[in-house]
Amino acid sequence: MTTPLHVPRRRLLAAGVALAAAPLARPALAQAAWPTGRAIEIVVGFAPGGGTDVMLRALAQALSTELPGANFVINNKPGAGGETSYVALQSARPDGYTIGSINTPGYLSVPVERRVRYDRARIRAIARLVDDPTAFVVHQESPIKSLADLVAEAKRRPGEISVGTSGVGTDDHLALTLFQAATGTEFIHTPYAGAGQVKNAVLARHIDVAGLNLGEIGMLGQDKPALRPLAGMGEKRWDMMPDVPTFRELGYDVLMTSERGIGAPRGIPDEVAQQLQEAVARVVAKPEWAEKARQLELPMAYLPGAEWEAQMPAQEARYRQIWDKTPWQR
Repeated sequence: MTTPLHVPRRRLLAAGVALAAAPLARPALAQAAWPTGRAIEIVVGFAPGGGTDVMLRALAQALSTELPGANFVINNKPGAGGETSYVALQSARPDGYTIGSINTPGYLSVPVERRVRYDRARIRAIARLVDDPTAFVVHQESPIKSLADLVAEAKRRPGEISVGTSGVGTDDHLALTLFQAATGTEFIHTPYAGAGQVKNAVLARHIDVAGLNLGEIGMLGQDKPALRPLAGMGEKRWDMMPDVPTFRELGYDVLMTSERGIGAPRGIPDEVAQQLQEAVARVVAKPEWAEKARQLELPMAYLPGAEWEAQMPAQEARYRQIWDKTPWQR
């Protein structure tokens, strides 16, 4: 006959086995070094040449010296407003050897307009680097000299003026939607796979207006820049372009920026995520990076990943309100 005393004895034996095994597990985890020299893939959700691509190529170079043994490889996966890259990122092995770009509003706004194949619960933000005001940009020789000119021309020729963006649901597309609603105008939306393509299109005059971020124009330090921003959509003027007014200054209540940073598959070990985040923080705090950011025209706005993620629900709610009032995709 089995007595009740035998039950706790079996539990004690099982607990003893677990406790005996635990000290062996901890050293094994401690020995798992990262990085080891194996290539670390950075998945970029837009075509080469845009603000995200340029920023992450510069960051990869800086991190290579900050993290001994790190070897970064850029993998551009443009398409569907960043969705293609987010699917690749969430599906990657969460071992620290695949990270990727995160861009808002697209990361938050595309799921508002349609069903997507990625789940933000499977992606962990590591760090935000940039908060770049959206802008309407024209060729230097364009007859459109101001936002007032643009509105007047759009009302004179409704549905005939083309505005290029880096994709459906991106910051430039949402900005166009807000601007149309605020002014009672209608434009031709022309989406591309990235800001680099938008910039080339307006340079070649294939489109009338480009939706670009101020940091993507490439006009600083040039005597005769080929492109001219009409206005930026930040809360205030960017200190690197103090002559560019905001939309609000000019009487148009349109506020939109593009946040750019990096993320990883949600299951990445905490110690690896922390190591990567701290390396990014060290990079952006250096005078060398400040000079690099100035050269690349990057409006720096570093945030640790957890703080960035904490802001996202409120941002998503704003995009849902925009969608409810003025859907940007029919």
